[in-house]
Amino acid sequence: MLDNSKIRNIAIIAHIDHGKTTLVDFLLKQAHTFRENSEEMGQDLIMDSGELERERGITIMAKNAAINYKDYKINIIDTPGHADFGGEVERTLNMADGVLLLVDAQEGPMPQTRVVLQKALQLDLKPIVIINKIDKPASRVAEVEEEINSLFLELAHHESQLDFPVLYAVGRAGQAFEKIPLAGSDTSGATLEVLFEKIISYIPAPKGNAAEPLQILITSLDYDDFKGTYAIGRIARGTVKAKTAVVVVDPKKGNIKGRIENVFTWQGLKRQEVTEAAAGDIVALTGLNGVGINATVCDPEKPEPLPLIAIEEPTLKILIGPNTSPFVGQDGALLTGRQIQERLEKEMETNVSMRLEIQNGKFLVSGRGELHLSILLETLRRESFELEVAKPQVITKIENGAVLEPWEEVLIDTPEKNRGIVLAELAKRKAQLADTFPHANDVRFVYNMPTQAMLGLRSALITLTRGSFVLSSRFIEFKPKTEAPNKTRKGVLIAHEAGSAVAFGLEIAQGRGVTFVEPGTAVYEGMIVGENSKEQDIEINVCKGKQLTNMRSKGSDGMIQLAPAVALNLEQSLDFLENDELLEITPRNLRLRKKYLTKNEREKKSVK
Repeated sequence: MLDNSKIRNIAIIAHIDHGKTTLVDFLLKQAHTFRENSEEMGQDLIMDSGELERERGITIMAKNAAINYKDYKINIIDTPGHADFGGEVERTLNMADGVLLLVDAQEGPMPQTRVVLQKALQLDLKPIVIINKIDKPASRVAEVEEEINSLFLELAHHESQLDFPVLYAVGRAGQAFEKIPLAGSDTSGATLEVLFEKIISYIPAPKGNAAEPLQILITSLDYDDFKGTYAIGRIARGTVKAKTAVVVVDPKKGNIKGRIENVFTWQGLKRQEVTEAAAGDIVALTGLNGVGINATVCDPEKPEPLPLIAIEEPTLKILIGPNTSPFVGQDGALLTGRQIQERLEKEMETNVSMRLEIQNGKFLVSGRGELHLSILLETLRRESFELEVAKPQVITKIENGAVLEPWEEVLIDTPEKNRGIVLAELAKRKAQLADTFPHANDVRFVYNMPTQAMLGLRSALITLTRGSFVLSSRFIEFKPKTEAPNKTRKGVLIAHEAGSAVAFGLEIAQGRGVTFVEPGTAVYEGMIVGENSKEQDIEINVCKGKQLTNMRSKGSDGMIQLAPAVALNLEQSLDFLENDELLEITPRNLRLRKKYLTKNEREKKSVK
């Protein structure tokens, strides 16, 4: 059993795409965690093990790993960098004694940098700042260092937090330096040695006496078919042993007697079974089925709960139901409300930032943002569920008789040529421009705006700027509810009848706007097949072929030239929705549709 003076618990925090997971890869490799000929030595993004994480290049779930350096054990927690997954950061920081704060040498501190640093300083965690990607052509290390100092000055709770080490890194090469290398100097032999040493010398050993009664706050859950649920947390005090009785103090269920079957710690990326572990180490326990996050595993003789982890409330909600389209059951295997409910209830056990309410056989899921919700929907889709979802809605609350809505600070970096485009689009959304200034090679806009005005903003900017922008945001406060922003979308083209779309019908549709389906696509009445160029919705028959009267007509029918159909991904489809529309989600298809499929039904509802 390792003496806790030889343990270091660190979390790695950063804004999205500032190089966090890449740095962890090299920490694992340079600590000789893997054999030289192992598969991992040739991989990138080793910690991002999920399929969606690898596809999108983002960390969604916090991960644990451990490395040995000299005679020390360093537990590493890799946290998400996107604001929508802030709940993962909040709960996992409770397992750490220090943080590595990565900041991009070109972009500097971004909104999520502020958010994660603020949480770390509130917990009094010791920070090591790493200015990463110093090899970028547009890096501006001196300016970024000043911006970091200003951020610490603003967020620090006491003077000692203003004294922190700064290292400089080229994360993709696995190199860190105490001083910026001189231009032209040979850095080929540089490694992360200075970072390892700084972790050992600067990050404190965990507190906690191994001889005192046991206390472990559960901050994460995992599951496999062999051992069942793994309850994960740091041992605050005492020693945990396999095959022993405990009491679980659950904030919702009270005191529950239990028995720990197995104790695991980490070695590299893998869990390693041990007979016991002492205060300061991070462990995974089996046998405690039904345990939840924020429960405290205690000695039966002294069942004392630890303080609960405070998690920020959701800001966005979406209504999910079983698929009711005419094509239900063609793609997926999980179709019923009961199956969806069981899966969502299981998700709520581990996704601490989400909330679930059941409403008339449908499910209102609340989350931290569009990405947070869309990742859940994409996960369900890949598990063979069929769903229909409504337009995302902002969560409001009432205080002193006033309705309040969430507001966010939004940063947009884009080339100067896009200045007019950004200003015009944000003006349409009634956003408040707080500041604008040159930033690196771009211009930066700082806006304050209601969360409801942000819906669809990313998709709109992708189209308007052809993807040449960086957008990030952070929740700032609840403010009195404002008028809803003007509708930013035109009307839609609605399929008039069921069948297969044909080139002639689509050619007529493209005379009215843009289309979302290709020739041969199966459509049903009430399905949205395109966007109109005008404000109103119109019905159109995309299944109608050209009447052939002679050979010339038949020959000319093959000369139809169609523009490629616009393919919307899941987030863009959610952004596109209006209140009278739904998104049908199946394992193989995303279909936009009207809530009421027939013209007669829609007219009746509009009269009411």
